[in-house]
Amino acid sequence: MKYADEFRDKAIAQGIARAIGAEVSSRRAYRFMEFCGGHTHAISRYGLEDLLPANVRMIHGPGCPVCVLPASRIDMAIRLVDRPEVTLCVYGDLMRAPGSQGQSLLRAKALGADIRMVYSTLDAIRLAEQAPRREVVFFAIGFETTTPPTAVMIRIAEKKRLRGLSVFCNHVLTPSAMHSILENPKIRDTGGVPIDGFIGPAHVSTIIGTQPYEPLAEQFGKPIVIAGFEPLDVMQAILMLVRQVNEDRYEVENQYSRAVTREGNRRAKEEVSQIFELREQFEWRGLGLVPNSGLKLKRAYAQFDAETRFAIHDLRVADNPACECCAILRGAKRPVDCKLFGTVCTPETPIGSCMVSSEGACAAYWAYGRVRDEQLRRTS
Repeated sequence: MKYADEFRDKAIAQGIARAIGAEVSSRRAYRFMEFCGGHTHAISRYGLEDLLPANVRMIHGPGCPVCVLPASRIDMAIRLVDRPEVTLCVYGDLMRAPGSQGQSLLRAKALGADIRMVYSTLDAIRLAEQAPRREVVFFAIGFETTTPPTAVMIRIAEKKRLRGLSVFCNHVLTPSAMHSILENPKIRDTGGVPIDGFIGPAHVSTIIGTQPYEPLAEQFGKPIVIAGFEPLDVMQAILMLVRQVNEDRYEVENQYSRAVTREGNRRAKEEVSQIFELREQFEWRGLGLVPNSGLKLKRAYAQFDAETRFAIHDLRVADNPACECCAILRGAKRPVDCKLFGTVCTPETPIGSCMVSSEGACAAYWAYGRVRDEQLRRTS
């Protein structure tokens, strides 16, 4: 079955590019932010920007959960594993995410902390079953896509009476971050470049649907197109955004109709709503404190909340002043604008989270050679 190949057809992509070129107005600029790191990688991998007219610019947004996790939360986790009774379960790309003062979970593990790389919440459950005398903490991270599995894990832990299992919750919400970008002039006008529309996230929208974006489009007058991750998905979404801008429309359109509905996954949303509630605010790397953008466990499940269980207190730490990850996540700069990119900061020796994560913009530029393309443009 060539289901993916159908969305990578070169001739069709070129046809969509010609349509974009024919419909853009030479008298204006089009600035579209792709919110999801998966879209950033698709744009870089398939060279989609090379197919676009010069006045259509893609701006990379904060759509990578590891990238937007602030250094303070890494530091909090490192303090947690200083406890000899704690075993911390984390996803792989989180291991090298930078904390402050050059710290990381990988370094803490090398110094003797009990940190285990897992592939799913089920791995944490199995570990808690196998080691009932340990305090097994799952480092929960991600947007709305990965929140339902964490909710289900809590259900299972409650049913099996796994008293040694808890969650360090870092789940965050996409619409709240988009609202912050549009509401805050310092973020919205990314280095003097306003945003004319968004390519909305795909996987997130399979869970929450398209409805949560409708108030954003209406309030701020910005079109939003939910798109899949294949090159034809992204190109079609750009064409849909161009048409909305030309027609002075600001609607939420669903290009990814084969996977996304307006209502989303009702069962998944119900599970999440029963286990989690909103935090008043949560810190995002690059965006600062964003109101109503993070989740925490409800009081009924406090026994599974690592922050309550171990009295973990919020920290505020500074980012590496030489790293431009914060500006890149806001869309104010591109990876090649960072002096560290490709020199001291590489995938083997990452300095910033945008190079660490597989969904980060810096990792995309490095993996698919966009740095060389940018250098050629500058010297031509």
